[in-house]
Amino acid sequence: MSAGILYLCATPIGNLGDITQRVLDTLRVVDLIAAEDTRNSLKLLNHYEIRKPLTSYHEHNKYEKAEELVSRLQRGESIAVISDAGTPAISDPGEVLAARCIEQGIRVTSLPGACALITALTMSGMKARRFCFEGFLPADKKERRRILEQLSQEERTMILYEAPHHLRETLRELDHTLGSERRVTLCRELTKKFEEAMPFTLGQALAYYGENEPRGEYVLVLEGMDPARKEESRRQSFQELPLAEHVAGYEAQGLSRKDAMKRAAADRGVTKREVYQALLREE
Repeated sequence: MSAGILYLCATPIGNLGDITQRVLDTLRVVDLIAAEDTRNSLKLLNHYEIRKPLTSYHEHNKYEKAEELVSRLQRGESIAVISDAGTPAISDPGEVLAARCIEQGIRVTSLPGACALITALTMSGMKARRFCFEGFLPADKKERRRILEQLSQEERTMILYEAPHHLRETLRELDHTLGSERRVTLCRELTKKFEEAMPFTLGQALAYYGENEPRGEYVLVLEGMDPARKEESRRQSFQELPLAEHVAGYEAQGLSRKDAMKRAAADRGVTKREVYQALLREE
């Protein structure tokens, strides 16, 4: 018996009209639909008069339930996975099931459709050629600080998700890490009647939500660090390091004194001769 197929089916992120005909056709023929929230998904299925068995597959049962679903797929059943909104496996437990199926040689296919991060990016006006998606920042404070520190040096456009009750705190952390002048577009209620894409600096966003209550799920689109500013910041950090210590650091890595001075000069934006003369004066 051949194994079934796992279908990752994108569902609307707000507007019910944003579901594809291919997804609807697939939901009507699969043996089982695994939904993040069966009550929420039932509204969508009832709207399109789809009557299929439903099972819950969510963050709290994603590992043990994945094994059950894989077993059913191995017996030849076909299964569709849908999330509350958008594309499964994007900030969603569907990624665990997809990975498990691939490990077991079960075919996985994704039926494209609505995706909040792409919708927000394209309407933000930010650079879209290169971007990175961070989803929700980690809840663990140590891991969160580590990620924020990495993002402070990121040159690509950055996309984050955030819930309304955490938005203010996240904006404060971003303001502290990236700076008040960093541009951000806050997108909410995407594809719905009261959809908004609000361009701010982080400082302006903090002030705005100091007076206004956050409502709805948010997608934050942040501009990346300007490369010229990043280089200037890097050079400034080296300027604060004693020159002799700077050169000695490279020598400790196995470089000759000549090459160590050359590297230090490049770091500081000066000539090797200037480094040599400065070292003579220090001696």
